[in-house]
Amino acid sequence: MIRVAGYDVVIIGAGPVGIACAVEAKRRGVRALVLEKGCLVNSIYHYPVTMRFFSTPDLLEIAGIPFVCQSEKPTRREALEYYRRVAEFFELEIHLYEEVLDIQGRNGDFRVITPKREYLAAKIIVATGFFDKPRLMRVPGEDLVKVSHYYHEPHPYAHQDLLIVGSGNSAAIAALECHRHHARVTVAIRGGDFHAGVKYWILPDIKNRINHEEITAFFHTRVVEILPTSVLLQNRTGETFEIPNDFVLALTGYEPNYEFLHRIGINKVEDEFHTPAHDPVSYESNRPGIYLAGVIVGGRHTNKWFIENSRAHPVAIFDHLQNNWTFPAS
Repeated sequence: MIRVAGYDVVIIGAGPVGIACAVEAKRRGVRALVLEKGCLVNSIYHYPVTMRFFSTPDLLEIAGIPFVCQSEKPTRREALEYYRRVAEFFELEIHLYEEVLDIQGRNGDFRVITPKREYLAAKIIVATGFFDKPRLMRVPGEDLVKVSHYYHEPHPYAHQDLLIVGSGNSAAIAALECHRHHARVTVAIRGGDFHAGVKYWILPDIKNRINHEEITAFFHTRVVEILPTSVLLQNRTGETFEIPNDFVLALTGYEPNYEFLHRIGINKVEDEFHTPAHDPVSYESNRPGIYLAGVIVGGRHTNKWFIENSRAHPVAIFDHLQNNWTFPAS
């Protein structure tokens, strides 16, 4: 194992909040390294190709750098460009495609283990988000090639029997876009309606498509099994029925990588959201010296933290560090 020189802080995750943490570190004279298992802002990269944010650009800004875009709401492509330019402007030290496997040692003397190297760090910030860990349906056939937990674009589903599982914004938008690209769309929802958080301009559209029988919807319905050319569904009366199927988009939500959090010693609070244990002011976890930042702070409560409100985490974390730790001279 190659060991490199130590850092004051190692930040795990190069999403918007991870980048904001690295900028805050640099502004305070703290030597920081960002480790990311995928590409820069990996989660945004895996958003649908044509996605447009619901937020205005000023709410997505980090580090005080203006986010200029062509229209009122920025696109995925504009966001990728913006966050890349922020990272380049501040000359942040970021190692991409390098997954953190474990964190050993103790507060002030951590060893961060990756497949490539071992890094020494006084403090750790975990800003890994949750988008790369889908909530599985755990049904037979979920591992078939035709099943995906991510929606990228509608073209591959044209003229195909497509089942979309889920009741949120992502499911509604995917259903509408795929329908308009000539997919034969069926939606399966466990509850009696779409999620209350579906945006007000999307909900009437999807409901009208269902009412006009352009999109088929089964409410109070769950997936029982996925077969190569069909899907078995079950309604609330226990009746099982089969529909033809070419592709399944299981847009059932995402959650933090609890296996990784457990491995590095971060506990879950026994609440309905399995919230990672942390101080609500400093964001320090139950393992001293390891902090949480960004949407991961909310656990499975994925509608609590967004880029917009978790941008404040870096300042809170470094205020706590500055008041409670003297960093070694660089």
